[in-house]
Amino acid sequence: MFLENNEIIENKYVGDRYYLMKVKSDKSWEKSKAGQFFMLKNKNEMLILRRPISLHNVDRENQILEFYYEVKGKGTVEFSNMKVGETINIQGPLGNGFTTDVENKTVVVIGGGMGIAPTKLLINELKEKNKVIFIGGGRDKGAVKILENLDLDGVKVIVTTDDGSEGIKGNVVTALKEVLQNEKIDLIQTCGPQGMMEAIGKVALENNIACELSLEERMACGVKACVGCSIKTLDGMKRVCHDGPVFDGKIIVDMNPSENIGCSCGK
Repeated sequence: MFLENNEIIENKYVGDRYYLMKVKSDKSWEKSKAGQFFMLKNKNEMLILRRPISLHNVDRENQILEFYYEVKGKGTVEFSNMKVGETINIQGPLGNGFTTDVENKTVVVIGGGMGIAPTKLLINELKEKNKVIFIGGGRDKGAVKILENLDLDGVKVIVTTDDGSEGIKGNVVTALKEVLQNEKIDLIQTCGPQGMMEAIGKVALENNIACELSLEERMACGVKACVGCSIKTLDGMKRVCHDGPVFDGKIIVDMNPSENIGCSCGK
């Protein structure tokens, strides 16, 4: 894990409430993996806590980290106003990432809404040695605009939206079930809303398919300072920010257990 002040080389609005930030990295790019996240620090000292942002992509040749984020509160509003040439303090890479050291497998990568963000690096790391099928979905066309920034050459792509404004009208779970009728799948890797991943995990178990789920949506403080991201597993209670965010779907018992007393971190 590294703590760095990195230069912002791009921070552009890409539509709806979404932005793409690229930073020049001194060290963090070396050990970064798909599915990991970084803690980004605001300049405003009143906003004490860093914001956990998933890693979108790594350009290893040019030592650049990419973050795709949604403007939702004061912290991300400040990020969106940062200019090229400014520096931003980042902490990471943090957490467990997806498994990418596989070969000659058929892998289905599924992203829902902002859960599509970490799939760019994941797909890039998988597609040269595996058959990759990507299913991306969201509520509408704006929610899947991020797909324009993915490198999908050589990948079978299925896009779904709730309102049918882009791709197929429907959802990623239905699309996955249709893929399973024609393909023998070795591994499913997914990130997105909790309900979506619960359904995907169930499909994987019913079909005896290995499945990895990134529960990054549940993270609050990102540094074990609260229990807001706790989940129940076969190995006991786990905190997503420390023990995840990527988990083997077979060990998850409850993504929202009654033991979770909430977050007091002030996110």
